[in-house]
Parts: sequence; C-alpha cells; structure tokens
Amino acid sequence: MECLLTAAGLRNDSLRDALRDMLGKPFGEANVVYVPTASVAEAGDHGWLLADMNRVHALGWREFDILELNGLPPAMVLDRLRRADVVYVSGGNHYHLARSISRNGLADGFLEVLESRVYVGLSAGSMIFSRYLDAHSADVIGDAQDLHALGATTLEPPFGLFDWYLKPHLYSPDFPERDDAWADRIVARADFPIYFLDDDTAVRVRGGEVDVVSEGRWRFHR
Repeated sequence: MECLLTAAGLRNDSLRDALRDMLGKPFGEANVVYVPTASVAEAGDHGWLLADMNRVHALGWREFDILELNGLPPAMVLDRLRRADVVYVSGGNHYHLARSISRNGLADGFLEVLESRVYVGLSAGSMIFSRYLDAHSADVIGDAQDLHALGATTLEPPFGLFDWYLKPHLYSPDFPERDDAWADRIVARADFPIYFLDDDTAVRVRGGEVDVVSEGRWRFHR
C-alpha cells in the first residue's frame, strides 16, 4: 500500500514529484478517480473543491473519473476504484467520509483495491486511516462538533491502519487559529501520536515506511 496523505492536495512540485515516483509512470498513462464524498457534508462555498479538482485534472491523466461513495451499489463503487491507478480522496468532513465507507460496506474492498494502487488524500481524505479516528480523538482535537453535526456521538475507524493521527492545515490562512499554540493545546491533551501538517506537506507511506514530503512546515508529537 502506497499513500500520499496531504493537508491540501498537490500544491507544489515536491508533492507532485512524490506522486509521480510512487505511480511509476507518467500521469498521461494512468487513470485517476477523484472522490469528493467528504466535501458534501460541508456547507458554504465549495470553490476550494473546484480549484483542487482542476489542479488534479490539469496533471493530464489518461482518464479522470469522479466517484461519490454514497448512493451507488458497493460492487459498482469498487469496480470504479479498480479502474484507477490513483485513488484521490478529497477533503471536507472526515467523519462523514469514514461513516460512508463503513455504512456502505466498502472498507475491506477499499483496502484490497489499495494494495495495488496509489492513494492520495487531501485533508479529510488523509485522516481516515488512523486507528484513533474515534469519538475520543474528536474531543481531544476539538472536532466533536463535526461528528455531532452528523447526528453521531460514536465512531468506529473504517480501517485502523496507522498508530498515529493526522491533523492538517497548520499555519493555514484559511484556518488562522491553527498556530503553534493551538497545536500545543492539543498535544497537552493527546494520548496518541499526531502529525500536524501545513498546506505544503504530506505524510508518505510506502509499505511499512513512513516519511514526510514538504516544502513547508510540520510537527510530529509522540
């Protein structure tokens, strides 16, 4: 399994080069499927989603598919994922994304697909693999309102693969409260490891190896 878990998408050359290296062939010879599911649980202007979709599309894929995880038969969803060389999962409400995977019975099939594909996450799309994606971490991080907005008070992580949590948009102008003091307050409460990523950074997972690709700033706390 190979994952490029970004905070804000393929914003710079280092992240795009990392994806190209993981893919092992030119983008023009590969198919990508773009999954916007997390975004539909967020209200307000979605210009950020269109900008990211256009940024990904501009890489010049052989085929650019868009796939919503809800409302389609699971077998159809998995078939569409299998057509892709790269599965790109966008941002929004990570709890909605996680619950969509679990409630539609997609978790096992999704992981099977990713054994031979490259996964790219943006924000919410990067957060769903942690074993700490639950109601406890929502309280620690300060995201409980996003969970409760879905009418939920509990959550089971759909995959539970990584023994660390990822929190995006450190130092982002779109989230001005996410500074060092904000991160320090979370670390003081957390009983699990956390990566804090700015919008020019990604955690890269290749097999059992984990490293960081960045043209910006990031923090890791055990």
